[in-house]
Amino acid sequence: MKILAISGSTRAASTNTALLHTLAKIAPAGVTVTVYHQLASLPIFSADQDAAPPPAVHTFKHMVADADGIVFASPEYVRSIPGGLKNAIDWLVSGDAVIAKPMAILHGSHRGDDMLDALRVVLSTVSSAFSATPFVRFALIGKSPEHVAELLAAPENAVQLRAFLRSFVALANPNT
Repeated sequence: MKILAISGSTRAASTNTALLHTLAKIAPAGVTVTVYHQLASLPIFSADQDAAPPPAVHTFKHMVADADGIVFASPEYVRSIPGGLKNAIDWLVSGDAVIAKPMAILHGSHRGDDMLDALRVVLSTVSSAFSATPFVRFALIGKSPEHVAELLAAPENAVQLRAFLRSFVALANPNT
């Protein structure tokens, strides 16, 4: 099973990206989690370019199409979805790669409910297989990627992250 984990942050030291990298490290045998954190490489969506997208968009669309499911982790910017993440999702809406793609959200903050609400609306609009559960959040704001990995290795957090991944795998592949 292939899971694409998309970080909604463009920061090099993003807590959300670190959260997704930790998810990738705990993936069991038979499950591959690939972290995508290159939102800044995607040009602004243009329907005029959709038929022949720029190389970065082509690669991104291929990664989405190849995935069995997608997990998102994103910060909240101005009480909403960061523009880069929304732009990436906009590049996907004209194709059929996401229509029934299983999707879920992880969250690296104790706040950000407005962004989570907005992201849930967007994802449930683009995919009939978006699920509000599984969902788990961790209070990681202001932590370095190394500290994020350390915090998520703590037994109580590791159990939650593994349970999230198991639930998502079951959602994306009900035959397992």
